[in-house]
Amino acid sequence: MHILLATDADWIVEEVTAALGGPDTRFTVVRNGALVADVVAERLPDLVVTDLQVGTMGGFAITLALRLDETAGVLPHVPVVMLLDREADVYIARRSQAEAWLIKPLDALRLRRAMNAALAGETYCEGLPIPPSVGTDADATDADESGEEDPAAAEEEPANAG
Repeated sequence: MHILLATDADWIVEEVTAALGGPDTRFTVVRNGALVADVVAERLPDLVVTDLQVGTMGGFAITLALRLDETAGVLPHVPVVMLLDREADVYIARRSQAEAWLIKPLDALRLRRAMNAALAGETYCEGLPIPPSVGTDADATDADESGEEDPAAAEEEPANAG
């Protein structure tokens, strides 16, 4: 498997390669977001993992550029996992059309889940409330009548809504 990692932070390179690395996995690290689409065109990866902030062109712009190139027929579809700084960044992750996103701090289990979901064509989305199941009693959910999650009932780790 070939993973393109877009980040300018050494600690992210270390955490992602340790969590997702293996004997059949190779990484290309791109430290300038503006170069990601060119590198994808040269060495098509199976997955792009991008930090939200990568110099002057971060994860949101990188993912949008990849999706625009895909729409124009310049590049094939490449799944993207975005690494977010805070829960408030979920809005832009959704807008970017990334398959998956995680909220830092990172850990190997969540990185692997996000990668596996993205590679399978599924989503892994942290920071979104899990919608109540069909047929459940409204009193049994963690949401109030407005549909917003009760912060007191929220789990410590953001929920996987994917």
